Amino acid sequence: MAKDPVCGMFVEEKPDAIQHTVDGREYFFCSTQCLNEFTAPEKELRKLKMVTAASIALTIPVVILTYIMFLPIEVNNFILLALATPIQFWAGWRFYKGTWDAVKAKASNMDTLIAIGTTAAYLYSTVVTFLPTAFPFEGVYFETAAIIITLILIGRLLETRTKEKASSAVRKLLDLQPRMARIIKDGKEEEVPVEQVHEGDLFVVRPGERIPTDGTVTEGISSVDESAVTGESIPVDKSAGSEIIGATINKSGLLKARATKVGQDTVLSQIIALVEEARTGKAPMQKMADHVAKYFVPAVVAVAVSSALAWYFIGGIGLTFSLLAFVSVIIIACPCALGIATPAALMMGAGKGAENGILFKGGEHLEMARKVRTVVFDKTGTLTKGQPEVTDIITLSDVGEQELLRLAAIAESGSEHPLGQAVVRKAKEQGIVVAGPESFEAVSGHGLRAGYAGHTIMIGNRKMMADSGMVVAEQVSSAMGRLEIEGKTATLVSIDGRLSGVIAMADTVKENAREAIDALKQMGIEVIMLTGDNERTAKAIATKLGIDRVIAQVLPQQKEEVIAKLKSEGRVVAMVGDGINDAPALARADLGIAIGSGTDVAKETGGIILIKNDLRDVVSAFELGRKTVSKIKQNLFWAFAYNTGLIPVAAGALVPFFGAEMYGWLPFLAAGAMAMSSVSVVSNSLLLGRYRPSFAATKPRNEQIYTDKELKEVYTEAR
Repeated sequence: MAKDPVCGMFVEEKPDAIQHTVDGREYFFCSTQCLNEFTAPEKELRKLKMVTAASIALTIPVVILTYIMFLPIEVNNFILLALATPIQFWAGWRFYKGTWDAVKAKASNMDTLIAIGTTAAYLYSTVVTFLPTAFPFEGVYFETAAIIITLILIGRLLETRTKEKASSAVRKLLDLQPRMARIIKDGKEEEVPVEQVHEGDLFVVRPGERIPTDGTVTEGISSVDESAVTGESIPVDKSAGSEIIGATINKSGLLKARATKVGQDTVLSQIIALVEEARTGKAPMQKMADHVAKYFVPAVVAVAVSSALAWYFIGGIGLTFSLLAFVSVIIIACPCALGIATPAALMMGAGKGAENGILFKGGEHLEMARKVRTVVFDKTGTLTKGQPEVTDIITLSDVGEQELLRLAAIAESGSEHPLGQAVVRKAKEQGIVVAGPESFEAVSGHGLRAGYAGHTIMIGNRKMMADSGMVVAEQVSSAMGRLEIEGKTATLVSIDGRLSGVIAMADTVKENAREAIDALKQMGIEVIMLTGDNERTAKAIATKLGIDRVIAQVLPQQKEEVIAKLKSEGRVVAMVGDGINDAPALARADLGIAIGSGTDVAKETGGIILIKNDLRDVVSAFELGRKTVSKIKQNLFWAFAYNTGLIPVAAGALVPFFGAEMYGWLPFLAAGAMAMSSVSVVSNSLLLGRYRPSFAATKPRNEQIYTDKELKEVYTEAR
C-alpha cells in the first residue's frame, strides 16, 4: 500500500492506479484531484480560491432567502434551487469525484459522508420544490447543503494555503542558492548558470558573493558566513584545502575552489529534501486515524439508514423527518477536522524543530522521539570533539613551558599524525611562530626525532627514551600514569639528550555535553556510551559526563549488533552518532539521530538530523516529539468529540422530548459542530508555534539555527 502524499489516504499500488513520477520516485494518488494538487499546487490553489469565493457568494443569499422570505414560498423555493444547484454540483463536484475514486478503490473517505449528506438534503428539497404536496411540509433544506459544502471548502482552502506556505518556504530555501557561477575554463573566467557547474569544475567566488555549490578551496584565504546552513554564528576561516558549502556567503577575500558536489547532492539541496519529507510525513498515529476512518464512514452510513428506517416504520414520524434523521446523522458525524488533525501538528512540530536546527525526516520519527527510553551515544565526534587537544604540559628541566612547546611544535610540524598536529595547533594558539625542522625522522611505533637550530629534539614513549639511554624517573612514570588513567595520551619530550617534559593530549568533551546528559537522565532516559576506544579512555570520558554504562572496544560493524541486543531486551532505543562509522547502528535503532554540520549532513542514516554540534539539541528533539504527539492526541479528540457526541442526537435521542420538529434546526447544529472541531484543531496546532524547548531559552539568539534573515522569514512563514 502506498500513501497519497496530498490527502494521506492509502492507495493500492496497482498498474492502473493514479500515479506520478518525480526524480525517479513514484507517488500514488487516491484521486485525480489529489494528483492535480500535487503536480500543479499553485493552479489548484487559484481554482480552489475561485470556487470557495463563488460558493460563499451564493450561500449568503441562500441563507438570507431561507430565513427572510421576501417572495411567495413557491417562487422562493425555485430561486433557492437556482442558487443551490451550482453550489451542489459545481463547487461540491470535488466531493463527488472523491467519493467515486473511493468506490473504485473499494474504500471510503470523508468525501463519502459529505456527498451523501448534502445530496440527500438537496434532492429532498428539490422534490419539495417541484412537488410541494408530496410531503406534509413545504420547508426546504437547500441552505443546509450549501452551508456544509461552503464550510468544508473554506477548511480545505485554509489547509491548502498552509501547505502552499510550506512549499513557499522550501522555494525560499532554493532561492538562497545563487543563479550564476564563475567557472575557470582554459585559464579564462566564464559566467554560467549554476545548473551547468559540474563536479571537478574550478570556480571563483569574490567577497560578498554567495558560494554557488559545495567545493574545496584550492587558492585564497577568506572567512565565510555559514550561518544560513550550519547555524555557526561566527564566520569560519577558509584556506587551501578547506571545505566550503553552497549558498553560504564569502565575506572578505577572493577564493578559488573546485566543485565537489553539485545539484541534488549539495548540502542545501539535501536540507530542502529533508524539510519537504518532514512536511509530508505521516505518523503512525495518523495511520491509525486513517484506519479508523475506513470503518467509521460505513458505520455512520449504517447508523443513518437504521435511524431513518426505525423512525419511519417504528416511530411513525413520517417520511420527511425520517429523511432528515438520515441527513442529520450523515452531516453531524462528518469529522472534517480529522484530515488536518495530525498534519497540522506535525507541520508545526517539524517547523519548530527546523527553527532550532533539528530536522525530522518524517512524522514517524517525531512520534518515536516520545517513546525513547534508552539513548546510546557514540563517543568520538559525538560526545567528544573528535580531534585531540593538548591538555597538560609538564616541564622536567630548566626549559620553560613556552620553549618546550615551541621546540616540540617545530619537531611535530614535520609529522602528519593527529597527536603531532595537536601540539602544533596549541603552539599557534599561544602565538608561537612554528618553523619547520631542519631534519626529521619518524621512529615507527615509538615517536620521532628532529633537528632544529643545533638542538636534537625527541618526542615519544618510554621505550624510545630508554633505547636512547635516558632514564624515566619513577615520579615521571607515576605522573604519566595518572594522566593515562584520565584517558589522556602522555608523550615524553627530550632536548639534546636530556628528558625535558611531558605533553599530554586527549580528545576533549564537547561543550554542553554534560548539561545534555543530565537533562536526559532527568527525563527518565537511560544513557549509554558506545565506542571503539579502549575501556580506560572511555570510562574517563564517561566519568566526566556522568554516564554510568560504557560499552567499549566495539568495532564499527559490531555497533549494530549492540543496538539490536538492546532492542531485544524490550527497550525503545535511540542512537546518536556522527553518521559515518555509525550508519548501520543509526539504521538499526528505533530512532537514529545524526549529529553534525557541514557536508556530512546528507550522509546520515538517522531519522533526525541535528544541524549543529550541540548535544542539547538531542534533548530538544525528545521534548518536541513529546509535545507534538500530545498535540496530535488533543487534535484527534477534538476532531471526533464534537461530531460523534452528537450522533445520538441526530439519530433521534431528543425526539421524545422535543418532537420530530427538532430536525428543523439540527442541521445547523451539525454545521456548527463541524466548524468548531476544525477551528479547535487548527488553533491547538498553532499553539505549538509558541513552544520553545527548554534549552532554546538558554541559548543566545545568535546561536540559534538559521539566524540569517532570509531563513528566519522562511520558518516564520512555515509556522
